[in-house]
Amino acid sequence: MGTTQRIAKNTGVLLLADAIGKIFMFFFVIYTARYLGVAGFGILSFALAFTGIFGIFSDLGLQQLAIREIARDRSLARKYLGNVAGMKIILVTITFSLIALTINLLGYPEETIRVVYLIALNIIFTAFTGMFNSIFQAFEKMEFVSVGRILNSVLLLSGALFAINQGFSVVGFASLYFLVSVIVLVYSFIVCVWKFVLLEMEVDLGFWKLTIKEALPFGLSGIFVAIYFWIDSVMLSLMKGDEVVGWYNAAYRLVYVLLFIPAAYFSSIYPIMSRFYKTSEDSLRFSYKKSLKYIMIVAYPIVICVTFFAPKIILLIFQEEFIPSIPALQILVWAVFFSFLAHATVYTLNSINRQIIYTKITFLAMVLNVALNLVFIPIFSFIGASFTTLFAEFLGFSLMFYYLKRYFGDSVRYSFMAKFIFVMLIVSTILIGFEKFVNAEISFTISMVAYIALLSFLNIFTKEDMNLFRKIFYSSKGIKDELQKGR
Repeated sequence: MGTTQRIAKNTGVLLLADAIGKIFMFFFVIYTARYLGVAGFGILSFALAFTGIFGIFSDLGLQQLAIREIARDRSLARKYLGNVAGMKIILVTITFSLIALTINLLGYPEETIRVVYLIALNIIFTAFTGMFNSIFQAFEKMEFVSVGRILNSVLLLSGALFAINQGFSVVGFASLYFLVSVIVLVYSFIVCVWKFVLLEMEVDLGFWKLTIKEALPFGLSGIFVAIYFWIDSVMLSLMKGDEVVGWYNAAYRLVYVLLFIPAAYFSSIYPIMSRFYKTSEDSLRFSYKKSLKYIMIVAYPIVICVTFFAPKIILLIFQEEFIPSIPALQILVWAVFFSFLAHATVYTLNSINRQIIYTKITFLAMVLNVALNLVFIPIFSFIGASFTTLFAEFLGFSLMFYYLKRYFGDSVRYSFMAKFIFVMLIVSTILIGFEKFVNAEISFTISMVAYIALLSFLNIFTKEDMNLFRKIFYSSKGIKDELQKGR
């Protein structure tokens, strides 16, 4: 199977699985939010955010490092699995202790503390599941990752329906996360032993020292991302209360679920890009440029659709109690646009051993996010937090893009980006203009027809792209074959 076919197969498997999983999670969020109400949903969202900040300490970049190194040399799989398992036992113990200590010092109500404990257990078991997933991903067997994700989503939704029927409280809903994480971990363990390598605990202190040193940039960036990603909800909880957290997270959880699209693609291509760094600089540049362009083309229509139909989306999904979430949704979906693009830069930096650059940029974005939240949340509440997130996402992508532009130099040209920005302006103008004369659905349809036509007319999506797509789905040849023909 050629390189492009493996990318297509793994991306397709993950996209299908994530699409199925997200559908189940979509209904899980709907039923949970409607049943628990704004305040109850706010408590659960706070617990997920609070434990999410600490959760990165249960991994510290070990998963990303293992994927990269095992993808380059699969004989290292047993060595990494055995030693990482030992390190994670220590890390999850520290993680749970930090969560328990901090939540009690903050003086939250007993109900909230119990919810946090249960979600923390979910974080711990999920950390070990991630360890097994790194093996599946490094071997480019994404179907096993996919089954685990679907299993997780199906069990959560089933549990939520049972909890609603039985009249569970928010604590009962939190227990679902814990129980489901245990089941998914058992599945991942069985698959790893059956299909890949046997887990044999190993304590090689020299290997531990070297691995932690190599993984630390991944881990630090993970810590910064976790704080950046979750701190809004924690700060809103401390400053504004549970209802505001509920409104914010209705929008936040809705738009960030869209990140399964770039995550599925780059989870598939990351091991391959890591090998390209060692074997083919041309292939690496080609993969980065094409990935950035394709993810941009996919992201814009999704974002403009959510922006345009935000009032209908919120009313349909969450109903009147969550109407205040509408402006937050319209702002946050543009943060997701830049997050889509950032996936291309993040995974490329990691594949070329420049994870320290990503670490520095995420640290800057985290500090900026916290600082701006301290200013804008007291004044503008969750709307201020939404604008802060948008600006931080834009800044993070821009800095990583600038670094890679300098790294690749003139060997990678970005003429398509200027054309694409022009297309965005034209399509947005058409959408707004036609809305005055026809209904929203017709206006959106006209704008999307114009979008597709302009992509072709301005040569953004080219015959070369069409040929590459044909090779992905119909040919056994790979990216290298394309490069040898003059790419």
